[in-house]
Amino acid sequence: MKRAGCTDLLSLSAVGSLKEDYPPGDFVIVDQFIDRTFKREKSFFGKGMVAHVSVADPVCERMAGFAAKAAKAAGATVHQGGTYLAMEGPQFSTKAESHMYRSWGCDVIGMTNMPEAKLAREAELPYATVAMVTDFDCWHEGHGNVDVAAVIAVLMENANKASNTVREMVKVLKGEGPRVNGSQGIETNLDVAMITSPDARNPKVLAKLDAVAGRVLKES
Repeated sequence: MKRAGCTDLLSLSAVGSLKEDYPPGDFVIVDQFIDRTFKREKSFFGKGMVAHVSVADPVCERMAGFAAKAAKAAGATVHQGGTYLAMEGPQFSTKAESHMYRSWGCDVIGMTNMPEAKLAREAELPYATVAMVTDFDCWHEGHGNVDVAAVIAVLMENANKASNTVREMVKVLKGEGPRVNGSQGIETNLDVAMITSPDARNPKVLAKLDAVAGRVLKES
């Protein structure tokens, strides 16, 4: 996507709600993540070229604001801000896990968004996600346990709003005007992330990294 000229990433994903106030059908523009995944490759960097990027604020504020505006224009009930618990899957949570995540202050839970949010940051791409609530996970005593059929039913109901959100997002981005490096420094965060000295960098690894880190590798 970076090679193709992508400058911004918007993700749409189905999630379970960990809050009474976020019922199925609502959209949440999350701004934080807790990553509980453990089987996935989480970095473009590694042996031969090490880098440590900051993901203290993993979501682009600018893109999140645009996404909220677009989702509202698409007719969705939108909640601005929230913490997304990324679980490994493919199984759903146990009740004990669901209650634990609620005690941590998490708002929604899903199996995607990680490591993609971290990878987007390594690629210096502003990233935001629209989390579409499909169920109450399994903590809610007033609702049954998570059921795939029920999740798909809500997903289908959300599909039109999701498509319209993307269409509205395109309009918002088109009207943005000239792009400048944002206050979060996402587009230049690799400037202070490289740790391997130039003489110790693996040429083969550098060739693979050209797509995501070519700007800073050419300068160093």
